[in-house]
Amino acid sequence: MMTSFLKKLGPGLLFAGAAIGVSHLVNSTKVGAEFGFGLLWALLLVNLFKYPFFQFGPRYAAATGESLLDGYKKLGKGLLVVYFILTFATMFTIQTAVTIVTAGLASQLFGITADLEIWSTIITLICLGILTMGRYSFLDKLMKVIIITLTISTVIAVTMAVFRGNEALNAEQVFPTGAGLTLLIIFMGWMPAPLDVSIFHSLWTIEKRQETENFTPKSALFDFNFGYIITIVLGICFMALGALIMFKSGVQFSSKGGEFASQLINLYTESLSSEVYIIIAIAAFTTMFSTTLTTLDASPRAMAKTSQLLFGKYIKHSYIFWMLILVIGTIVIMTQFLAEMGSLIYIATVLSFITAPFYAISNYILITSKHTPKEWQPKTGLRILSWLGMLFLTGFSIWYLTMI
Repeated sequence: MMTSFLKKLGPGLLFAGAAIGVSHLVNSTKVGAEFGFGLLWALLLVNLFKYPFFQFGPRYAAATGESLLDGYKKLGKGLLVVYFILTFATMFTIQTAVTIVTAGLASQLFGITADLEIWSTIITLICLGILTMGRYSFLDKLMKVIIITLTISTVIAVTMAVFRGNEALNAEQVFPTGAGLTLLIIFMGWMPAPLDVSIFHSLWTIEKRQETENFTPKSALFDFNFGYIITIVLGICFMALGALIMFKSGVQFSSKGGEFASQLINLYTESLSSEVYIIIAIAAFTTMFSTTLTTLDASPRAMAKTSQLLFGKYIKHSYIFWMLILVIGTIVIMTQFLAEMGSLIYIATVLSFITAPFYAISNYILITSKHTPKEWQPKTGLRILSWLGMLFLTGFSIWYLTMI
C-alpha cells in the first residue's frame, strides 16, 4: 500500500525538496532563535497567500499538458522575456548559496576537509552526475527517499527539543523593526520558496504525465497539496528548533554558510546531547542536498524551455547546456566571489520577494483565461484567496520598497 501511495507522488515532493532549504534550515531557524515563535504569523500567512499561485503550476500543466511557460507565451512573449532575465539574474547566486550551505554541512557530517570550495565542487558534480545519468525518473525516486529521511530526522529532533523544554520560550506574536524587518522580508521572500518555483513544478508535472498515464489533474493537485503540507510542517519544525534551543542563547549567527552550519549543529548537540549529533546532521544535510539537487535540475529545465519558446525551435541538448552553464557559473562565484555571498544572497532574496506579484498575477491571469479548460479553473473560494494573495504580496512589496 505504501509503495502504491508513493508511486502517485512526484512533482509535489520535488517542490518540497526545492522549497525546504535555506528558507527552512537557515531562515526559519534564525527567526526562531531571534523571535521565538513570534513570527509564526508570518510563516502561516505567507504560506496561505502564496498557496494559490504555487498550486496553479501543476493545475495548469495537468489540465492542459503544457507548462506555465507555454501559457506565458500565449499571454504575450514579453512575459517570457521578463522571466528569462529574472531567472538568469538570480539562478547562479541561488545555486551558489544553497551549495555553500550544503558544503558546510557536508564538512561537518563527513569531515575529510573543511575547504568549502572543494566540498561545493564535489557536491555540484555529484548532483550533475545524478541529473545527467538518471534524469527526471531517478530524481523522482531519489527525492522520495530524501524527503522521508528529512521528515523523520527533523521530527525526532523537534520531539527531543520539546521534551528538553525552555522556560525562555516566547510565543507572543510580534512585528519586527530595524534589522528584524530585513530578516522578516528575507524570511517571507523564500518561505516556502520563491514563486517562480511554480514554473519548475509545472515542468516536473509534464515529466510525470509522460511517465504515468493516470497522473490526472486531480492526482496532480493531491500530489501538490501533500508536498505543500510537508513544507509548512517542516517550516514550523525548524522555527521550533530555533525557538526551543537557540532563543536568547546569545549566539550571533554567521552569514557565511560554512560557519553557520558549524554553529547550527554544534548548538543543537550542546543544547540537547552529543548523541543527537548524527540526527541533526542528517536532517540538516538532507534538507540542503535536496534543494541543491532540485534547483540544479529546475533552473536549466526552465531556461531550456524558455529558450525554445523564445527562439521558436527545439534546441538539442539544451537542458544539458544550461545545466553546464549553471555549474560553471556556480563554481566561478564560489571560487571568485565567496566573500560577497552575503550581499548576493540578500539581493537574490529581496528580488524574489519584490517579484512575487509578477508571478502571482501572471499565474492567476493564465489559470482563469480561455487557455485553461473551464472545469479546471479555480472556484470562487480559491479566486478570492488569490485576490487577497495578490493584494498582500503587492502591498508588502511596495511598502518594503518605500522603507529602503
